[in-house]
Amino acid sequence: MLENVVPTSLSKERSKELLPALQDRLHQLQRAAYEGKVGTLIVFEGWRLAGKSSVIKKLTERLEPRAFTLHSIRAPRTSESQLPWMWRFWSKLPSFGEMALFHRSWYGELIDLQVQGELDSSDWLRRCRDIRFFEDTLARDRYVVIKLFLHIDAEEQKKRLEAMAEKSSAWELTEADWLQNERYDRRLKAIEEMLQQTEAEWGPWSLINATHRRWARVRAFEVLIRRLEEGLAVHGVPTEAAS
Repeated sequence: MLENVVPTSLSKERSKELLPALQDRLHQLQRAAYEGKVGTLIVFEGWRLAGKSSVIKKLTERLEPRAFTLHSIRAPRTSESQLPWMWRFWSKLPSFGEMALFHRSWYGELIDLQVQGELDSSDWLRRCRDIRFFEDTLARDRYVVIKLFLHIDAEEQKKRLEAMAEKSSAWELTEADWLQNERYDRRLKAIEEMLQQTEAEWGPWSLINATHRRWARVRAFEVLIRRLEEGLAVHGVPTEAAS
Protein backbone atom coordinates (compact mmCIF):
# COMPACT_ATOMS: atom_id res chain seq x y z
CA MET A 1 0.00 0.00 0.00
CA LEU A 2 2.61 2.53 1.05
CA GLU A 3 4.78 2.00 -2.02
CA ASN A 4 1.97 3.56 -4.06
CA VAL A 5 1.96 6.78 -2.00
CA VAL A 6 4.11 9.04 -4.17
CA PRO A 7 5.75 12.31 -3.06
CA THR A 8 4.04 15.49 -4.23
CA SER A 9 5.41 18.99 -3.78
CA LEU A 10 3.65 22.31 -3.28
CA SER A 11 5.07 25.81 -3.56
CA LYS A 12 5.12 28.12 -0.56
CA GLU A 13 2.96 30.63 -2.42
CA ARG A 14 0.33 28.03 -3.34
CA SER A 15 0.29 26.72 0.22
CA LYS A 16 -0.34 30.21 1.61
CA GLU A 17 -3.12 30.65 -0.93
CA LEU A 18 -4.91 27.41 -0.04
CA LEU A 19 -4.57 27.17 3.74
CA PRO A 20 -6.85 30.01 4.94
CA ALA A 21 -9.93 28.65 3.15
CA LEU A 22 -9.17 25.12 4.33
CA GLN A 23 -8.79 26.30 7.93
CA ASP A 24 -12.09 28.18 7.75
CA ARG A 25 -13.92 25.19 6.30
CA LEU A 26 -12.58 22.85 8.98
CA HIS A 27 -13.71 25.28 11.66
CA GLN A 28 -17.18 25.42 10.06
CA LEU A 29 -17.41 21.64 10.09
CA GLN A 30 -16.26 21.55 13.72
CA ARG A 31 -19.16 23.85 14.55
CA ALA A 32 -21.59 21.70 12.55
CA ALA A 33 -20.44 18.59 14.43
CA TYR A 34 -20.81 20.41 17.75
CA GLU A 35 -24.33 21.58 16.95
CA GLY A 36 -25.26 18.15 15.57
CA LYS A 37 -23.86 16.33 18.64
CA VAL A 38 -21.51 14.14 16.59
CA GLY A 39 -18.15 13.23 18.11
CA THR A 40 -14.98 13.13 16.04
CA LEU A 41 -11.87 10.98 16.49
CA ILE A 42 -8.86 11.95 14.41
CA VAL A 43 -5.91 9.56 14.50
CA PHE A 44 -2.45 10.71 13.39
CA GLU A 45 -0.03 7.87 12.82
CA GLY A 46 3.18 7.74 10.84
CA TRP A 47 6.93 7.46 10.98
CA ARG A 48 9.10 9.27 13.50
CA LEU A 49 9.89 12.75 12.11
CA ALA A 50 7.20 12.46 9.42
CA GLY A 51 5.83 15.79 10.66
CA LYS A 52 2.76 14.78 12.65
CA SER A 53 3.23 17.57 15.20
CA SER A 54 3.51 20.34 12.61
CA VAL A 55 0.46 19.06 10.73
CA ILE A 56 -1.58 18.96 13.95
CA LYS A 57 -0.43 22.45 14.90
CA LYS A 58 -1.57 23.90 11.58
CA LEU A 59 -4.87 21.98 11.64
CA THR A 60 -5.83 23.24 15.08
CA GLU A 61 -4.84 26.90 14.67
CA ARG A 62 -8.39 28.07 13.94
CA LEU A 63 -10.41 25.40 15.72
CA GLU A 64 -12.49 26.28 18.76
CA PRO A 65 -10.18 25.18 21.60
CA ARG A 66 -13.01 24.41 24.01
CA ALA A 67 -14.40 21.78 21.65
CA PHE A 68 -11.32 19.65 20.99
CA THR A 69 -8.69 17.76 23.00
CA LEU A 70 -5.26 16.65 21.85
CA HIS A 71 -3.93 13.38 23.27
CA SER A 72 -0.23 12.56 22.84
CA ILE A 73 -0.06 8.83 23.46
CA ARG A 74 2.90 7.26 25.23
CA ALA A 75 3.57 3.75 26.49
CA PRO A 76 0.98 2.55 29.03
CA ARG A 77 1.63 3.29 32.68
CA THR A 78 2.00 0.45 35.15
CA SER A 79 -1.55 1.00 36.42
CA GLU A 80 -2.91 0.96 32.87
CA SER A 81 -1.11 -2.30 32.14
CA GLN A 82 -3.32 -3.95 34.76
CA LEU A 83 -6.43 -3.21 32.68
CA PRO A 84 -7.69 -4.32 29.23
CA TRP A 85 -5.34 -2.74 26.69
CA MET A 86 -8.02 -0.60 24.99
CA TRP A 87 -9.30 0.83 28.28
CA ARG A 88 -7.02 3.85 28.20
CA PHE A 89 -8.34 4.80 24.76
CA TRP A 90 -11.99 4.32 25.68
CA SER A 91 -11.37 6.68 28.61
CA LYS A 92 -10.19 9.42 26.23
CA LEU A 93 -13.26 9.49 24.00
CA PRO A 94 -14.71 12.96 23.43
CA SER A 95 -18.28 13.81 24.35
CA PHE A 96 -20.80 13.93 21.51
CA GLY A 97 -20.19 17.11 19.57
CA GLU A 98 -16.55 17.38 20.58
CA MET A 99 -13.34 16.35 18.84
CA ALA A 100 -10.35 14.30 20.02
CA LEU A 101 -7.05 14.28 18.14
CA PHE A 102 -4.63 11.45 18.85
CA HIS A 103 -0.94 12.07 18.20
CA ARG A 104 -0.19 8.35 17.95
CA SER A 105 -2.91 6.02 19.14
CA TRP A 106 -3.90 2.40 19.67
CA TYR A 107 -2.15 1.74 16.37
CA GLY A 108 1.20 3.02 17.61
CA GLU A 109 1.08 0.65 20.57
CA LEU A 110 0.11 -2.25 18.32
CA ILE A 111 2.98 -1.64 15.90
CA ASP A 112 5.55 -1.17 18.68
CA LEU A 113 4.61 -4.49 20.30
CA GLN A 114 4.71 -6.31 16.98
CA VAL A 115 8.13 -4.92 15.99
CA GLN A 116 9.53 -5.74 19.43
CA GLY A 117 8.37 -9.35 19.01
CA GLU A 118 5.97 -9.25 21.96
CA LEU A 119 2.93 -10.50 20.02
CA ASP A 120 2.42 -13.91 18.51
CA SER A 121 0.15 -14.27 15.48
CA SER A 122 -3.00 -14.90 17.54
CA ASP A 123 -2.34 -11.87 19.80
CA TRP A 124 -1.72 -9.70 16.75
CA LEU A 125 -4.97 -10.75 15.07
CA ARG A 126 -6.92 -10.40 18.32
CA ARG A 127 -5.72 -6.83 18.82
CA CYS A 128 -6.54 -5.94 15.21
CA ARG A 129 -10.02 -7.36 15.82
CA ASP A 130 -10.33 -5.34 19.04
CA ILE A 131 -9.55 -2.18 17.08
CA ARG A 132 -12.11 -2.94 14.37
CA PHE A 133 -14.82 -3.55 16.98
CA PHE A 134 -13.83 -0.38 18.85
CA GLU A 135 -14.04 1.82 15.77
CA ASP A 136 -17.15 0.12 14.43
CA THR A 137 -18.97 0.68 17.73
CA LEU A 138 -18.09 4.37 17.67
CA ALA A 139 -19.00 4.89 14.02
CA ARG A 140 -22.43 3.37 14.67
CA ASP A 141 -23.00 5.63 17.67
CA ARG A 142 -22.62 9.21 16.40
CA TYR A 143 -18.88 9.38 15.95
CA VAL A 144 -16.79 10.06 12.86
CA VAL A 145 -13.51 8.12 12.80
CA ILE A 146 -10.72 9.63 10.68
CA LYS A 147 -7.32 7.93 10.35
CA LEU A 148 -4.26 9.48 8.72
CA PHE A 149 -0.86 7.86 8.18
CA LEU A 150 2.05 10.15 7.31
CA HIS A 151 4.64 8.27 5.28
CA ILE A 152 8.30 8.93 4.53
CA ASP A 153 10.83 6.43 3.23
CA ALA A 154 13.89 5.23 5.14
CA GLU A 155 16.27 7.58 3.34
CA GLU A 156 14.14 10.64 4.11
CA GLN A 157 13.76 9.61 7.76
CA LYS A 158 17.52 9.16 8.13
CA LYS A 159 18.14 12.56 6.54
CA ARG A 160 15.75 14.21 9.02
CA LEU A 161 17.33 12.39 11.96
CA GLU A 162 20.80 13.57 10.96
CA ALA A 163 19.57 17.13 10.43
CA MET A 164 17.85 17.19 13.82
CA ALA A 165 20.99 15.83 15.49
CA GLU A 166 22.79 19.01 14.39
CA LYS A 167 20.17 21.35 15.88
CA SER A 168 19.49 22.59 19.41
CA SER A 169 16.57 20.15 19.56
CA ALA A 170 18.94 17.18 19.29
CA TRP A 171 18.23 16.36 22.96
CA GLU A 172 14.77 15.20 21.88
CA LEU A 173 16.23 12.33 19.87
CA THR A 174 16.43 8.96 21.57
CA GLU A 175 18.06 5.67 20.81
CA ALA A 176 14.62 4.38 19.83
CA ASP A 177 14.42 7.00 17.06
CA TRP A 178 17.64 5.79 15.45
CA LEU A 179 16.62 2.17 16.00
CA GLN A 180 13.36 2.76 14.15
CA ASN A 181 15.35 3.82 11.10
CA GLU A 182 17.68 0.83 11.40
CA ARG A 183 14.68 -1.49 11.58
CA TYR A 184 12.70 0.40 8.96
CA ASP A 185 11.91 -2.66 6.81
CA ARG A 186 10.71 -4.68 9.80
CA ARG A 187 8.42 -1.86 10.89
CA LEU A 188 7.22 -1.29 7.34
CA LYS A 189 6.09 -4.90 7.10
CA ALA A 190 4.12 -4.61 10.36
CA ILE A 191 2.55 -1.32 9.25
CA GLU A 192 1.48 -2.74 5.89
CA GLU A 193 -0.22 -5.67 7.59
CA MET A 194 -1.85 -3.39 10.16
CA LEU A 195 -3.24 -1.14 7.41
CA GLN A 196 -4.75 -4.13 5.65
CA GLN A 197 -6.20 -5.65 8.83
CA THR A 198 -7.83 -2.42 10.03
CA GLU A 199 -9.06 -0.85 6.80
CA ALA A 200 -12.84 -0.47 7.08
CA GLU A 201 -15.74 1.34 5.48
CA TRP A 202 -16.43 3.22 8.73
CA GLY A 203 -12.76 4.06 9.24
CA PRO A 204 -10.70 4.02 6.03
CA TRP A 205 -7.02 4.89 6.11
CA SER A 206 -5.84 8.04 4.36
CA LEU A 207 -2.18 7.64 3.41
CA ILE A 208 -0.23 10.88 2.97
CA ASN A 209 3.30 11.08 1.64
CA ALA A 210 4.96 13.58 3.96
CA THR A 211 8.25 14.01 2.12
CA HIS A 212 7.20 17.56 1.27
CA ARG A 213 5.86 19.21 4.42
CA ARG A 214 3.68 21.88 2.78
CA TRP A 215 1.95 19.27 0.66
CA ALA A 216 1.36 17.04 3.70
CA ARG A 217 -0.32 19.86 5.63
CA VAL A 218 -2.64 20.80 2.77
CA ARG A 219 -3.46 17.18 2.01
CA ALA A 220 -4.30 16.51 5.68
CA PHE A 221 -6.78 19.40 5.61
CA GLU A 222 -8.39 18.06 2.44
CA VAL A 223 -8.74 14.58 3.90
CA LEU A 224 -10.22 15.80 7.18
CA ILE A 225 -12.71 18.06 5.45
CA ARG A 226 -13.86 15.34 3.06
CA ARG A 227 -14.16 12.69 5.77
CA LEU A 228 -16.00 15.06 8.12
CA GLU A 229 -18.45 16.04 5.39
CA GLU A 230 -19.08 12.37 4.60
CA GLY A 231 -19.31 11.33 8.25
CA LEU A 232 -21.66 14.13 9.27
CA ALA A 233 -23.90 13.32 6.32
CA VAL A 234 -24.13 9.68 7.50
CA HIS A 235 -25.34 10.92 10.88
CA GLY A 236 -27.85 13.26 9.28
CA VAL A 237 -26.02 16.51 10.06
CA PRO A 238 -26.20 19.08 7.25
CA THR A 239 -22.81 20.49 6.26
CA GLU A 240 -24.10 23.02 3.73
CA ALA A 241 -25.56 25.09 6.55
CA ALA A 242 -22.07 25.32 8.03
CA SER A 243 -20.66 26.92 4.88
